[in-house]
Amino acid sequence: MKLQTAARKRAKIKMALQGPSGSGKTYSSLLIANGLCPNWSKIAVIDTENGSADLYAHLGGYQVLSLTAPFTPERYIQAIEVCEKAGMEVIIIDSLTHEWENLIDFHSSLQGNSFTNWGKITPRHNAFVQKLLQSQAHIISTIRTKQDYVLNDRNGKMVPEKVGLKSVQRDGMEYEFTLVFDVDMRNNATASKDRTGLFYGKPEAKLGIHTGATIKDWCERNEDEESIDISVRINDCRSIQELLDLYKQYPQYREARKAEFEQQKRKLILQQETASSSLTKNINPNGTHH
Repeated sequence: MKLQTAARKRAKIKMALQGPSGSGKTYSSLLIANGLCPNWSKIAVIDTENGSADLYAHLGGYQVLSLTAPFTPERYIQAIEVCEKAGMEVIIIDSLTHEWENLIDFHSSLQGNSFTNWGKITPRHNAFVQKLLQSQAHIISTIRTKQDYVLNDRNGKMVPEKVGLKSVQRDGMEYEFTLVFDVDMRNNATASKDRTGLFYGKPEAKLGIHTGATIKDWCERNEDEESIDISVRINDCRSIQELLDLYKQYPQYREARKAEFEQQKRKLILQQETASSSLTKNINPNGTHH
């Protein structure tokens, strides 16, 4: 047992696409997978959606593992292991929703105390989550969403009101992933969680092969290379807004590179003041230039 400095070297992305049925999660996942791995034969889809993965066979010769009921965590784990043993570099799990629905159904069938019965559910779900996180393959998971409601008091009556979409998985599941995209019915996506700093705060956009290629580049950089790149980009900023955008894009470097951000900020402010002073000196009282 020994301590060592934390460093990200050739990471494997663990990401999720969540959205309503028909939003294009499967198609987008395949495109991202191809950006992560140009060799289609090294991409596998664990399909729980009645053969929906086969609809996009024209994209390339990816592998499909059809998973049928019961959708237990243990069967998902076995499916992942099959893909790993076959040397798959990217595994798409389409979708995670069935695993949680299976556990909910199992919980409702148990006799006795409902709260205590969760002790029979949580360890199984956690084992599945750990399998996802510890896999040596890139993992792209899809998660269905549904309309969420809250009860509000209106004139003494409790009335349900829509409050947006909610993923059909265990609460907090999204926190397990490095990157989560919310996909709408127009197939546009925004990052609701992003530890890479690549997509958070960016306008909605279509996901594609370019998305996977960008993620791959991030995964294959080691910490030293990326840190040097951030320093170069800080020095290349030519406006306060550009510097602020960079600061927001990489929250993981805010503390480590705080001095560099502040130094570049002062430099840009000084340049603006110098340029403004120079302009003022070159304008005579009549408003004409010398």
